[in-house]
Amino acid sequence: MSLRWRFFCGLRPSIGLLILLLHVVNMAGGQIRYSIPEEMKKGSVIGNVAQDLGLDLKRLRSGRARIVTGENVQHTELKAEKGIMVVNERIDREQLCGDVTPCSFSFEVILENPMELHRITVEVLDINDHAPVFPNKDKPINFEISESAAIGVQFPLQSAEDFDVGQNALQDYILSPNDNFILKQHANPDGSKYIEMVLQKPLDREKNPHFSLKLMAVDGGTPQRSGTVNIDITVLDVNDNVPVFNQSVYKASVVENTKKGTSIITVTAKDADSDSNGIVEYSLSKMKGSAAHLFSINKNTGTIYVSGEIDFEKDKKYEVRVEAKDRGGLTGTSKIVFDVLDVNDNVPIINIMSFSTPLAEDAPPGTTIAILNIKDADSEDNGKIKCTADVKLPFKIESSLTNYYNLLSDGWFDRETISEYNITITATDFGYPPLSSSTKLHLKISDVNDNAPLFDKKYYTAYITENNSPGVSIFAVSARDSDWNQNARISYLLEDTHISGGPVSTYVTLNSDTGVLSAVRSFDYEQIKQLVFAVKAQDGGSPPLSSNVTVKIMIQDQNDNPPQVLYPVQTGGSLVAEMVPRSADVGYLVTKVVAVDVDSGQNAWLSYKLQKATDRALFEVGLQNGEIRTVRQVTDKDAVKQRLTVIVEDNGQPSRSATVIVNVAVADSFPEVLSEFTDFTHDKEYNDNLTFYLVLALAVVSFLFITCLVVIISVKIYRWRQSRILYHSNLPVIPYYPPRYSDTLGTGTLQHVYNYEVCRTTDSRKSDCKFGRAGSQNVLIMEPSSTGTMQRIQSDKNILDEPDSPVEVSLTFFKFAVLDSFGSSSWDQSFSAMAICGIQALQWCVKWRFGCKQHGQLLFLLFYLFHVVTGHIQYSIPEEMKKGSLIGNLAQDLGLDLKRLRSGRARIVTGESVQYTELKTDKGILVVKERIDREELCGDTTPCSFSFEIILENPVELHQITVEVTDINDHSPTFNRNNIQFEISESASSGARFLLPRAEDLDVGVNGLKDYFLTDNENFILKQNANVEGKKYAEMVLQKSLDRETNPYLSLKLIAVDSGTPQRSGTVNIDIKVLDINDNAPVFNQSVYKATVMENSPRDTYVTTVNATDADYGSNSIVTYYFSDLNSGARDVFVIDEKTGVILTTGFIDYEKDKRYELMVEAKDQGGLTDSSKVIIDVIDINDNAPFISVTSFTSPVSEDAPPGTTIGIINVKDLDSGDNGQVNCKIEHYAPFKIKSNLRNYYTLVTDTVLDRETVWEYNITVVATDAGTPPLSSRRIFSLKISDVNDNPPVFSQKVYNTLTAENNSPGVSILTLQAKDPDENQNARVSYILEDSDIGGSPVSEFVSVNAESGVIHAVRSFDYEQIKQLVFTVKAQDGGSPPLSSNVTVKVMIQDQNDNPPQVLYPVQTGGSVVAEMVPRSADVGYLVTKVVAVDVDSGQNAWLSYKLQKATDRALFEVGLQNGEIRTIRQVTDKDAVKQRLTVIVEDNGQPSRSATVIVNVAVADSFPEVLSEFTDFTHDKEYNDNLTFYLLLALAVVSFLFITCLVVIISVKIYRWRQSRILYHSNLPVIPYYPPRYSDTLGTGTLQHVYNYEVCRTTDSRKSDCKFGRAGSQNVLIMEPSSTGTMQRIQSDKNILDEPDSPVEVSLS
Repeated sequence: MSLRWRFFCGLRPSIGLLILLLHVVNMAGGQIRYSIPEEMKKGSVIGNVAQDLGLDLKRLRSGRARIVTGENVQHTELKAEKGIMVVNERIDREQLCGDVTPCSFSFEVILENPMELHRITVEVLDINDHAPVFPNKDKPINFEISESAAIGVQFPLQSAEDFDVGQNALQDYILSPNDNFILKQHANPDGSKYIEMVLQKPLDREKNPHFSLKLMAVDGGTPQRSGTVNIDITVLDVNDNVPVFNQSVYKASVVENTKKGTSIITVTAKDADSDSNGIVEYSLSKMKGSAAHLFSINKNTGTIYVSGEIDFEKDKKYEVRVEAKDRGGLTGTSKIVFDVLDVNDNVPIINIMSFSTPLAEDAPPGTTIAILNIKDADSEDNGKIKCTADVKLPFKIESSLTNYYNLLSDGWFDRETISEYNITITATDFGYPPLSSSTKLHLKISDVNDNAPLFDKKYYTAYITENNSPGVSIFAVSARDSDWNQNARISYLLEDTHISGGPVSTYVTLNSDTGVLSAVRSFDYEQIKQLVFAVKAQDGGSPPLSSNVTVKIMIQDQNDNPPQVLYPVQTGGSLVAEMVPRSADVGYLVTKVVAVDVDSGQNAWLSYKLQKATDRALFEVGLQNGEIRTVRQVTDKDAVKQRLTVIVEDNGQPSRSATVIVNVAVADSFPEVLSEFTDFTHDKEYNDNLTFYLVLALAVVSFLFITCLVVIISVKIYRWRQSRILYHSNLPVIPYYPPRYSDTLGTGTLQHVYNYEVCRTTDSRKSDCKFGRAGSQNVLIMEPSSTGTMQRIQSDKNILDEPDSPVEVSLTFFKFAVLDSFGSSSWDQSFSAMAICGIQALQWCVKWRFGCKQHGQLLFLLFYLFHVVTGHIQYSIPEEMKKGSLIGNLAQDLGLDLKRLRSGRARIVTGESVQYTELKTDKGILVVKERIDREELCGDTTPCSFSFEIILENPVELHQITVEVTDINDHSPTFNRNNIQFEISESASSGARFLLPRAEDLDVGVNGLKDYFLTDNENFILKQNANVEGKKYAEMVLQKSLDRETNPYLSLKLIAVDSGTPQRSGTVNIDIKVLDINDNAPVFNQSVYKATVMENSPRDTYVTTVNATDADYGSNSIVTYYFSDLNSGARDVFVIDEKTGVILTTGFIDYEKDKRYELMVEAKDQGGLTDSSKVIIDVIDINDNAPFISVTSFTSPVSEDAPPGTTIGIINVKDLDSGDNGQVNCKIEHYAPFKIKSNLRNYYTLVTDTVLDRETVWEYNITVVATDAGTPPLSSRRIFSLKISDVNDNPPVFSQKVYNTLTAENNSPGVSILTLQAKDPDENQNARVSYILEDSDIGGSPVSEFVSVNAESGVIHAVRSFDYEQIKQLVFTVKAQDGGSPPLSSNVTVKVMIQDQNDNPPQVLYPVQTGGSVVAEMVPRSADVGYLVTKVVAVDVDSGQNAWLSYKLQKATDRALFEVGLQNGEIRTIRQVTDKDAVKQRLTVIVEDNGQPSRSATVIVNVAVADSFPEVLSEFTDFTHDKEYNDNLTFYLLLALAVVSFLFITCLVVIISVKIYRWRQSRILYHSNLPVIPYYPPRYSDTLGTGTLQHVYNYEVCRTTDSRKSDCKFGRAGSQNVLIMEPSSTGTMQRIQSDKNILDEPDSPVEVSLS
């Protein structure tokens, strides 16, 4: 124990003395007391402690004497070397003790070895270092005292405060000399003084409105000190002056319609009183009629503003009474006269009397649309009106009668251009500035069916592929009609036409609503190539209009026919078709494959390819012409029998194809061929004879075919020469118009013919001929009996085709008249345009004549008559007549009979919103329709009347009627409020006037207001006055002074009466409140109040309530409370409610600081009169101080290996309370391995109680609780945060005992395999873990050659790539070591399993693959089913499923003969071997493993099916004489003969057909009256091909004698290009662009054929 103590002292020398102090057994004690004045300088000697305690200086030094105090400030210091005590910090008695006497502080002096504890008390004496101070010395004391205050009234003053005590404290007060106030002093029970200021002479505000006094407080110290404060007294005024205006009458002018808030005039009144008695408020007392809502006054400034709408037409002048009133209730009055200035403020009012909409678009100009009535309430120039309409619109305005205007149309309308108009009518007066109003009329134009439907295209062209589904939608035609509703409803119709002899409806159908064209049936391009027909669009008008459009539907070809091979003909008889001599050179023509395709276009373009051949290096096939030629020199090694498979494909999508097999014999003679082809069934002699006859027949037929072709060409050349002569002939020729035809005949790839036959004159070569599209919109029809010009048949029915229509006759005549000067095509367009224009003109004329009376017949006639009759009468009726009451007999007064009223549709026209009268046309009388209130209608304007007009039609008569409304006494005089209130001071003087509000009577004349009466009373009389308009108003005059004590309230009644019969009256109550004068001071109900309060009471705790009453009334009786004199301590502790007198706590009350408080309370009324009282408050002590814990010493952190009993800290605990409240018990809260020991008074030590372990608990929050013995007990807590420092006592621990992991072979070097993790519960460096690879060998090599470990992260990496076949697992040890001193470690075993990958393919061991042997195995023909041929043996160096092998037969000459065992690789027969099986059998076996992905190897096994080796060797020779490749010459000769014969016969048939056709055409021409023109055959274009057939585009042109003046332009005929062959051309075809004019070359054969 002594060793540990010395060690601890060496480590902790700073707390060694305290620990020694706590373990000493013997202590000595003593107490001394010193007395010093405050404010001594630092270092001043207090006393000789060594001498006073009887200690020598050596004892002080050896005992390490020092001062121990719990205060924050140490006022003294012990000089141990001298044994004296000196002042350490400045000592202020007032700061240390306040006003507590005597003032002292204590502390302990501690000595060690042995311990001695001496208590020293130092008393601090007061010096006079503070002067008396008033609470607010820089702020004067303010009093407001009424001049009516009585003598003897007391006013408490603030007490001064002196922080000194005893003789140095406050002693006396002195007030500066004055005539009105004296000072009176009082003493409290504790000896403190307070003062009051007493009024000894009455105040006079007019002489001295302000007083400034000075109060001085002095103490009794030496030297004497004093403090002063200023007293400012304001003398309050008594209200005794009435406000007076500076003018009796004010005059001003205001412009009508002045904006609200505009100031007009400012009135001013002054009051000789001051403050509130001198503040004047302005008000408007009572205004006539609507003036109450027109003007307002600012009650503070007297400025009058406009608050309503001022209308000169209602009132031209206003008189207003203004009143000025002070706060005392005294008032003064004045008058203001306002003159209203007129402005142009009424806009014209537009009334629509009649409006016709919609208006037909064919309405003529001048049609009446609307009748307007426009009025302006202004007069003279302001009432004159100018009415206009928008000049941009086709309308105009005309004035017919006074204030009546007509809106007329000024042009023609077109609904399709503008369907509606927004017409703005503007009426402007002549005022300045001019005012205008406008109204909008929304006029709609109704539709007339004057527009035919129009298609969005001139013609429609659509495409549809053949073989379509019936009912499929092709496309939609669309037409638009600019008309509206039913006139714009379009229906689509198919015109009746025929296509190829059948109705168009059998081909297509048309949806009448949508215009969608659908196919009725499936189209076949080979049968029909296009559909041309007309579609009519017809609207729903009456009569309906329509238009036509031509629709052309082009049928598109589909590749629906495969090529057909014409040669060689495929038969099963002969094997040899063609023979090639062995001397044949490169390019030798062997034969030619001829094929055709009945499709067209690119679907018929054929290509030839060699699909298979015995020797591909010997033959080739022409891609376009199908010619089979040799590609190299034929040699003797070439086999005699060659078999070629040729495929013929078209160019369609998808393409179609056909195949043909050509057998070729490579030999120089037939015997050589026959020697090879041993399968022939006939002998050689028979074949030779047959071949000879076939060749002969082929030669004859070929000769005849060539001869026929030569003859045809000769005839063509002859006709061409004849046409050349025709160009220079001058013979007149009448044109013949042959029909357009299109030949669809043909075989093979068919021609596309688009023929235009044009008959031209001898001189027509000088003209240009222009051709339309192939599908024309019109059809030219020639009647056999016709001798005149051909007529054009229109597809639409002419709307003028009515037989008796004169328009039709005239138009038809015009058509024939201009026929000679217009061509048929130009006439068609011109005539159609003129016909449409004529029809529109005709329709306009008809609509004008028959449509003018449809709208507004009455208005139209009304304003175009020449005579207008006018008249004027006046009626007078009283107001409030019942509905239906008779006003007058209008018919009699106007001199009209009842029949005229009914026939003229007499009616009342008024621009007002309310129609008061009604005309009974059946009786001719005028009656009341609505209740008439004169006051509502005219106000106070007299006389009162309203006017309106009576209008009669046919002819127009306008009579003005005026109805005067007379007044009845139906209104009583009324005041604008029920009660009038006055507040009048009892000091008001006699003669004071009080303006009363004026009563208002809405009646006029004798029924209006007449007089006022006031109820009897002793104080007031009534005085009546009249303004300039004769209106009466009243004033109330005070004739006897008021006495509030006698009558505080007066209730009077003001009566206003009129002079009507019966007489009516109105009353208003007048309530007068008499205001009081302040002449009584407040009085407390107690002179001294006593109360108690607990210390530490919360804020706003109730203490007591003081109460003072004032005999005055109103504001003079309102009492306010406040503290008059508080010292600095009580000022922050208590507060008084100034209204209720409740005293509350506002600060902290501490019994230890103050045990009693004496407060001075003052009560003050609004007039400045006051009274005072005293409040004594005793404080009750409670246990309000909790123990205070201070830390003398605390050690943290503590090592976890510290033994039990180790001292951690020393604490000091104090409680400021005394008795049981100051006794303290100290303990540790909650369980902790610590305990507290107490050795000296108020000192405690905190020591460990058990062994500590940082890994279990690394930090402790030790809560020390100190509790006193009070009731209730108080406690305090102190938390000590103790940290435990670490010792390296734990080795690292792995998370697993053994680590197992898998890694695939062939890994990348450096790849991460596994991550090890070890944890050390220690801290910092002791917990830092490093990973180390233990030295070991794997397979004879160090483990470091296989893996490595990261020392920081524990990640194990592969050093190299692993091979499963070499090593299958790695086992090694890894050590984890911490960074402690000494370090601790632990080991773990790691097993890395190498996973096999499928990285080796199977290896075939048998059969061995070499390039020498062809036959590997032999199978006898007698082999039975399951015969073992051989076995394929293979291995895989991988393991597991990667080494599982399977065998499959990939390819075989005969798959039905052999099979391979899936698992064992045995090749066996699966059926009986027969003689028909080929000798040579080739098997391809694939060997696969079961890896992912799998790997495989293939092996080829050659098997010979034979019984002996010679048989095998005879078969395994070159296949040069294979019987399969020997051609049948006879077959090809027969095929060639058939083809040539077919072509010859076809040529003859075509020639005969053409001749018959032309003969029939010439017969038709002979029966007509037209001269015959030679027939020009179509131009043919040869493409020089023997493969796909030619594409022909023929144009036959027939032209007139005068056709040289026209242009001839060839349109496209379904293709952009035309293939033309020059006669001299023998090579490739040339392409002629279709946009080139073929007539530009005069000598070309093309021109000759066309002409």
